[in-house]
Amino acid sequence: MTVLAISNVRYTYPGRLPISFPDCVLEAGAVAALVGPSGSGKSTLLMLIAGLLKLQTGHIEVAGKAVETGPGAAGDRLRSRSIGMVLQSFQLLPRLTILENLTVAQFLAGRPADHTLALDALEALGIADLAHEIPGRLSRGQVQRASIARAVVNRPDLILADEPTSSLDDAAADGALDLLIGESRKRGAALLIATHDSRVKRHVPTIVALATGKAK
Repeated sequence: MTVLAISNVRYTYPGRLPISFPDCVLEAGAVAALVGPSGSGKSTLLMLIAGLLKLQTGHIEVAGKAVETGPGAAGDRLRSRSIGMVLQSFQLLPRLTILENLTVAQFLAGRPADHTLALDALEALGIADLAHEIPGRLSRGQVQRASIARAVVNRPDLILADEPTSSLDDAAADGALDLLIGESRKRGAALLIATHDSRVKRHVPTIVALATGKAK
């Protein structure tokens, strides 16, 4: 099954040259790295795929559906059901427990809170015993695992990871990549990792290279 299809996509920030992105197709279970120097448009493309930036030119489909942009319910539902995101800053809700962060993700996808599924996701990542802790009481590595659990709890078709190894040492970077790749393959999701970290290439079979650009 084709999970992600990108064709003829260009994006222009005001006062800057347009960024042209390569066409790309990812099937279920595929793992790819989106690589390029800072400013080449990696984060921009992830936001376009997730519908967090309005598509200006071209076409993007996730799980056979055109990406809906903006704050509307259709776009929110696609992001929550079909796409799991692991952001560089993790962005867990600080006043909620780890378990509650996962059940909120279920709610946003239009699904009932399912503690069993949420705990299963935490158990798979070795942090079920931290389900009732708040993010501020966890180590960076534990928060990272919780962020991955949140990304996979709705069994998305596509997982997007933005610089998941940033500021990690070699051992921690290898561990984070093993977790991401292992969880995505276990669940049959395609995984797209945006990175400028050359270490990622050792773990990922498919490379999508971006040319130097002017994007943020």
